[in-house]
Amino acid sequence: MVVIGLGGNLADPRRRLCQTLEALTALPDTRLVRHSDLYASAPVGPQDQPDFINAVAALETTLAPLTLLDALQQLENAAGRERHRHWGERTLDLDILLWGERTLDLPRLTVPHPELTRRAFVIGPLVDLLPDCRLPDGTPVADYWPAVAAQPLQRLHCLEENHFADRTH
Repeated sequence: MVVIGLGGNLADPRRRLCQTLEALTALPDTRLVRHSDLYASAPVGPQDQPDFINAVAALETTLAPLTLLDALQQLENAAGRERHRHWGERTLDLDILLWGERTLDLPRLTVPHPELTRRAFVIGPLVDLLPDCRLPDGTPVADYWPAVAAQPLQRLHCLEENHFADRTH
Protein backbone atom coordinates (compact mmCIF):
# COMPACT_ATOMS: atom_id res chain seq x y z
CA MET A 1 0.00 0.00 0.00
CA VAL A 2 1.26 3.46 -0.94
CA VAL A 3 0.35 6.35 1.35
CA ILE A 4 0.05 9.84 -0.13
CA GLY A 5 -0.08 13.10 1.82
CA LEU A 6 -2.24 15.88 0.41
CA GLY A 7 -2.13 19.52 1.43
CA GLY A 8 -2.77 23.05 0.31
CA ASN A 9 -3.68 26.47 1.61
CA LEU A 10 -4.59 28.56 -1.45
CA ALA A 11 -7.52 28.71 -3.88
CA ASP A 12 -10.21 26.94 -1.80
CA PRO A 13 -8.06 24.09 -0.46
CA ARG A 14 -11.02 22.06 0.86
CA ARG A 15 -12.53 21.88 -2.61
CA ARG A 16 -9.11 21.33 -4.19
CA LEU A 17 -8.30 18.36 -1.92
CA CYS A 18 -11.68 16.78 -2.66
CA GLN A 19 -11.06 17.22 -6.39
CA THR A 20 -7.62 15.67 -5.96
CA LEU A 21 -8.97 12.67 -4.06
CA GLU A 22 -11.38 12.13 -6.92
CA ALA A 23 -8.54 12.55 -9.44
CA LEU A 24 -6.56 9.84 -7.63
CA THR A 25 -9.33 7.38 -8.54
CA ALA A 26 -8.54 8.00 -12.23
CA LEU A 27 -4.80 7.32 -12.09
CA PRO A 28 -3.83 4.40 -14.35
CA ASP A 29 -3.09 1.05 -12.73
CA THR A 30 -4.00 2.55 -9.36
CA ARG A 31 -6.88 2.19 -6.94
CA LEU A 32 -7.77 4.60 -4.15
CA VAL A 33 -8.29 2.18 -1.26
CA ARG A 34 -8.96 4.59 1.61
CA HIS A 35 -8.61 8.24 2.55
CA SER A 36 -8.91 10.35 5.65
CA ASP A 37 -11.17 13.23 6.48
CA LEU A 38 -9.76 16.72 5.98
CA TYR A 39 -7.68 18.38 8.71
CA ALA A 40 -6.67 21.99 9.30
CA SER A 41 -3.14 22.75 10.46
CA ALA A 42 -1.02 25.81 11.06
CA PRO A 43 1.76 26.35 8.52
CA VAL A 44 5.09 24.75 9.40
CA GLY A 45 7.12 27.35 7.51
CA PRO A 46 6.49 31.08 7.29
CA GLN A 47 3.59 32.08 9.52
CA ASP A 48 2.33 34.87 7.24
CA GLN A 49 0.22 32.47 5.20
CA PRO A 50 -3.19 30.80 5.60
CA ASP A 51 -3.64 27.57 7.53
CA PHE A 52 -3.30 24.37 5.51
CA ILE A 53 -5.92 21.75 4.77
CA ASN A 54 -4.47 18.22 4.77
CA ALA A 55 -5.47 14.61 4.23
CA VAL A 56 -3.86 11.24 3.56
CA ALA A 57 -4.82 8.60 1.01
CA ALA A 58 -3.90 4.94 0.69
CA LEU A 59 -3.43 3.59 -2.82
CA GLU A 60 -2.79 0.23 -4.41
CA THR A 61 -0.76 0.66 -7.57
CA THR A 62 1.38 -1.28 -10.00
CA LEU A 63 3.05 1.93 -11.16
CA ALA A 64 6.76 2.31 -10.56
CA PRO A 65 7.62 4.86 -7.84
CA LEU A 66 8.89 7.56 -10.21
CA THR A 67 5.94 7.02 -12.56
CA LEU A 68 3.56 7.61 -9.65
CA LEU A 69 5.59 10.64 -8.57
CA ASP A 70 5.31 12.04 -12.11
CA ALA A 71 1.53 11.48 -12.09
CA LEU A 72 1.21 13.25 -8.73
CA GLN A 73 3.29 16.16 -9.97
CA GLN A 74 1.02 16.41 -13.02
CA LEU A 75 -1.94 16.73 -10.64
CA GLU A 76 -0.08 19.47 -8.73
CA ASN A 77 0.67 21.33 -11.97
CA ALA A 78 -2.95 20.99 -13.13
CA ALA A 79 -3.98 22.58 -9.82
CA GLY A 80 -1.76 25.57 -10.59
CA ARG A 81 1.04 24.57 -8.23
CA GLU A 82 3.51 27.40 -7.74
CA ARG A 83 6.58 27.29 -5.53
CA HIS A 84 7.24 30.79 -4.19
CA ARG A 85 9.25 29.92 -1.10
CA HIS A 86 10.34 26.90 0.93
CA TRP A 87 7.44 25.61 3.07
CA GLY A 88 5.36 28.46 1.72
CA GLU A 89 1.83 28.69 0.48
CA ARG A 90 0.63 26.48 -2.35
CA THR A 91 -2.51 25.33 -4.09
CA LEU A 92 -1.62 21.65 -3.86
CA ASP A 93 1.18 19.54 -2.46
CA LEU A 94 1.22 15.76 -2.94
CA ASP A 95 3.86 13.67 -1.21
CA ILE A 96 4.53 9.94 -1.29
CA LEU A 97 4.82 9.20 2.43
CA LEU A 98 5.14 5.41 2.50
CA TRP A 99 5.46 2.65 -0.08
CA GLY A 100 4.51 -0.47 1.82
CA GLU A 101 7.55 -1.78 3.64
CA ARG A 102 9.96 -0.35 1.08
CA THR A 103 12.55 2.34 1.57
CA LEU A 104 13.57 4.39 -1.45
CA ASP A 105 16.47 6.78 -1.76
CA LEU A 106 16.35 8.14 -5.29
CA PRO A 107 17.47 11.57 -6.51
CA ARG A 108 13.83 12.71 -6.84
CA LEU A 109 12.16 10.60 -4.17
CA THR A 110 12.88 9.53 -0.61
CA VAL A 111 10.50 7.10 1.11
CA PRO A 112 9.52 7.13 3.91
CA HIS A 113 9.10 10.86 3.47
CA PRO A 114 11.85 12.53 5.53
CA GLU A 115 9.40 14.79 7.43
CA LEU A 116 6.69 12.17 8.05
CA THR A 117 7.49 11.59 11.73
CA ARG A 118 7.77 15.32 12.52
CA ARG A 119 4.37 16.49 11.30
CA ALA A 120 1.09 16.23 13.19
CA PHE A 121 -0.80 16.95 9.95
CA VAL A 122 0.61 13.67 8.57
CA ILE A 123 0.67 11.46 11.66
CA GLY A 124 -2.82 12.43 12.90
CA PRO A 125 -4.74 11.61 9.71
CA LEU A 126 -2.51 8.60 8.99
CA VAL A 127 -3.05 7.01 12.40
CA ASP A 128 -6.79 7.76 12.24
CA LEU A 129 -6.98 6.08 8.84
CA LEU A 130 -4.50 3.22 9.38
CA PRO A 131 -4.04 2.79 13.15
CA ASP A 132 -1.63 -0.13 12.75
CA CYS A 133 0.52 1.59 10.12
CA ARG A 134 4.24 0.97 10.55
CA LEU A 135 7.41 2.40 9.08
CA PRO A 136 9.59 0.01 7.08
CA ASP A 137 11.74 -0.58 10.18
CA GLY A 138 8.63 -1.87 12.01
CA THR A 139 8.10 1.18 14.23
CA PRO A 140 4.40 2.03 14.61
CA VAL A 141 3.67 5.48 13.19
CA ALA A 142 1.52 6.11 16.27
CA ASP A 143 4.68 6.03 18.40
CA TYR A 144 5.58 9.43 16.93
CA TRP A 145 2.31 11.11 17.95
CA PRO A 146 3.45 12.27 21.44
CA ALA A 147 6.33 14.24 19.90
CA VAL A 148 3.98 16.19 17.57
CA ALA A 149 0.76 16.27 19.60
CA ALA A 150 1.26 19.93 20.55
CA GLN A 151 1.23 21.03 16.89
CA PRO A 152 -2.12 22.60 15.96
CA LEU A 153 -4.32 20.10 14.14
CA GLN A 154 -8.10 20.06 13.80
CA ARG A 155 -10.20 17.40 12.14
CA LEU A 156 -12.77 19.27 10.08
CA HIS A 157 -15.46 16.56 9.99
CA CYS A 158 -16.49 17.78 6.56
CA LEU A 159 -15.65 14.73 4.50
CA GLU A 160 -16.69 11.21 5.29
CA GLU A 161 -13.67 8.93 5.36
CA ASN A 162 -13.42 6.92 2.16
CA HIS A 163 -16.10 9.00 0.42
CA PHE A 164 -14.13 8.88 -2.83
CA ALA A 165 -12.70 5.42 -2.27
CA ASP A 166 -16.21 3.98 -2.21
CA ARG A 167 -16.60 5.16 -5.81
CA THR A 168 -13.73 2.97 -6.97
CA HIS A 169 -15.47 -0.32 -6.26
